[in-house]
Amino acid sequence: MAELFYSDPYLRSCETQVLRHDEAGLVLADTVCYPVGGGQPGDTGTLRLADGRVWPILDTRRDRETREILHQLPADAPRLAPGTAVSLTLDWERRHRHMRMHTGLHLLGSLIKAGVTGGNLTDRGGRLDFDLGGLDLALAADALNAGLERLVAADAPLHVSHISGAELAARPELIRTMSVTPPLHLPQIRLVEIEGVDLQPCGGTHVARTGEVGALRVSRIENKGSHNKRVAVTFAD
Repeated sequence: MAELFYSDPYLRSCETQVLRHDEAGLVLADTVCYPVGGGQPGDTGTLRLADGRVWPILDTRRDRETREILHQLPADAPRLAPGTAVSLTLDWERRHRHMRMHTGLHLLGSLIKAGVTGGNLTDRGGRLDFDLGGLDLALAADALNAGLERLVAADAPLHVSHISGAELAARPELIRTMSVTPPLHLPQIRLVEIEGVDLQPCGGTHVARTGEVGALRVSRIENKGSHNKRVAVTFAD
């Protein structure tokens, strides 16, 4: 399966064919749909057949064992035979807001020098949980907002590269997440770099430059246990 959202996260549609369709979901030869993971929701969209029939893609997931991407159709949609030609189209507005927010959370993480214990995002907002431990780190919304505004205005480019699991294990400072460890057994792990700002393993989709994130504002800072602080952000537009 070609995961086209990695080669071009701005690709909105593709022509492809069915590999398998069963109770787990629809597996296609190629897909522009990102599967839920790393705090980012799975994509939605539409599936069109050559005869004009259309069904919604309700969600996109990844099989934990086979790693196949499973497109979720309505329960009353017919099972499609292998080889059936289909057109797949993203709900682009929703995905693009996910890309903007995911990049924005990387910017937020670059401003708070602490381990990340959790995170989540939607097309409306997102949040990160930070383990401050014994750090004497005061988190002020005004200061974080000023930092986010500065990083967005810098319009820094993003770059994607890869590193082996062994190389990443030798550079633990790159791993910000404390609750989930990257799959160090893999020969290649994806790295996302915001030039001059941040570098970390990440499997999500991102915008090309920080300026595309747009205006973000801290909406909430709250305690989540003795050491953890949750910082939530929303789009200001």
